[in-house]
This record gives sequence, structure tokens and C-alpha cells, in this order.
Amino acid sequence: MDDLILTCLFVSLPLFVISLRMWYQYLTQRRLLVERVSEITGYQNARTQKQENVAKRLMKRILKYGDDYAALGQRVNFFSEAHEVEDWLLKAGSPLDLTVARFQGVKIVLTLLGFFAGSVFFVLGFPLSQFGLVFWPLIGYFLPIFLIKKKGKERQQQLRYDLPEFLDTVSVTLQAGVGLDHALREVVRHFTGPIREEFSRFMQEIELGVQREQAYEQLLKRNDNPEFQLLIKALIQGMKLGVPIAVTFKLQAENMRKMRKELVKEKAAKASPKITLITTFVVAPTAVIMIGGLMVLNILGYAKVFS
Repeated sequence: MDDLILTCLFVSLPLFVISLRMWYQYLTQRRLLVERVSEITGYQNARTQKQENVAKRLMKRILKYGDDYAALGQRVNFFSEAHEVEDWLLKAGSPLDLTVARFQGVKIVLTLLGFFAGSVFFVLGFPLSQFGLVFWPLIGYFLPIFLIKKKGKERQQQLRYDLPEFLDTVSVTLQAGVGLDHALREVVRHFTGPIREEFSRFMQEIELGVQREQAYEQLLKRNDNPEFQLLIKALIQGMKLGVPIAVTFKLQAENMRKMRKELVKEKAAKASPKITLITTFVVAPTAVIMIGGLMVLNILGYAKVFS
């Protein structure tokens, strides 16, 4: 009986993980859709506001405790050195106003919560709960690291996706005789996401008196997207050599579309061997086992009849 329970547990665990992932993707897409509708219509229903208030209160509580454990978190910095965390936060756009110290504190808070959850499961006598005393604290420790890296990667991908349209719009505006700063200020209002955040921050730095080349360097530091870095380096070079900015934007938009097409082709080419591998080592053996099992059952059935 115990073996059956353990077998069912190990079989159900991957399905449970997959269901959690799909549920997270559903919630993410739903949140983005609600934000988009709210931004367009200016309406936000009471249920959404209540959910946001509950989530905000929970996050504020965790962040508050994170500030309390910041000093301990900065000393316990395995796989999360301060310079690495700073780079992750820059790439992710500093979500929830996270700082390096607060992030390190949140990591410790979630580790303690994981240890508490593992202890509860152990006291209740769940199967394999003795491993949970180590497993759950490790999840709590590495979960913020995984989430902030994932957020940074998604943000850079969204920046790559929106950049060609943004460059086309700015190029048309510049060709109409509008200055670069005014064009950027007007165009970013019609975009959402990281591209609006980055160029809005760039314009704020320019207005505060930061030198343009230094502001460009800060853009490079905050984003490691190859296409975006190529654009900023072209702008720096064009500023030094006197190349018309409208031409630079137009050429960069065309190049980025070509790079995006090549990236799609590359992903499609990589998908074919993966499908072949799954078919060879999963689908085909399963089909052979099923056919062989049916043949064995039929042979055994005929043997019993004739005996």
C-alpha cells in the first residue's frame, strides 16, 4: 500500500507542477488583459481592485519583513552576490521598487516561510515530509532569484518585440521635422511596457542635465538585449559622426525585423530535432509496448482457451 501511495505521489508531482505553471501563465495573461482594458477604458471593476488590494497588502507585508532581514540577507548571499542582484534588478526594471538590500531580505523571509511549511508537513505526517524540511527552505531561498531572472528575461524579450514599431514611428516623426527629444517624448506615450519605461527614464535624465552620451550608456547598462544595444551604439556613433538620426532609426528598424525573422527561423529549425527526439524515445517505445502487450494478452487468452 505504501509503495502504491509513493508511486501515485511521484506520478502526480510532475502533473501538479505543470498545472501550477499553466495556472501562473493564465493569471499573467489575465492580468495583462485587465491592465490593457483598464488603460483603454479607464474602468476597473471592484473585484479586480479587491484582488489587487489583497495582493498589495501581502506584498507590502513581505517587503516590510524583507527590510527587517536585509542585513542578514546581505551576509547570506550564496548564488546572489550584491553586484549580481543589482544587475538582475536593472534588467527586470526594479519591480515593486526592489533594492538590493530588500531583495536579500525577502529571500531570507521566504526561506523561513519554507522552513515553517516543511515543519508543518512533517508534523502532519505527509509522505517524504522529512525531505521537505530541506526542500521547502531551498525553494524559498531560490524562488526570488528565479523570479527576478525570469522577469528580466521576459522584459528583454518584450523590448525586442516592440522595438521595430517604435523605431518606425520615431523615424516618421523625425522625417516630419520634429526634434529627437520631442519625438521621443510624444511617441513613448503611445507605447506600454519596458520600451516606454526605458525611454521615459532616458528623457528624464536628459531634462535633469545628464549628458546625452552618459544617458545612452545607462540605457546600455540597464538592457542586454542585442538589438537594443545595437540601436544605442548606432545612436552614439551617429551623434559623434553627425549622421542624420532619422536615417539611423529607419535602418535599425529594418535590420531588427530581419534579425527577428532569422530568430524565428532558428527556433523553428531547433524545434524539429526536439520533436524527432520525443517521437523516437517516447511515442514510438510507448506504441511498441502497447502493441506488444496486446499481443501477449491475446496469446495468453488463446492458450487458456485451448488448454
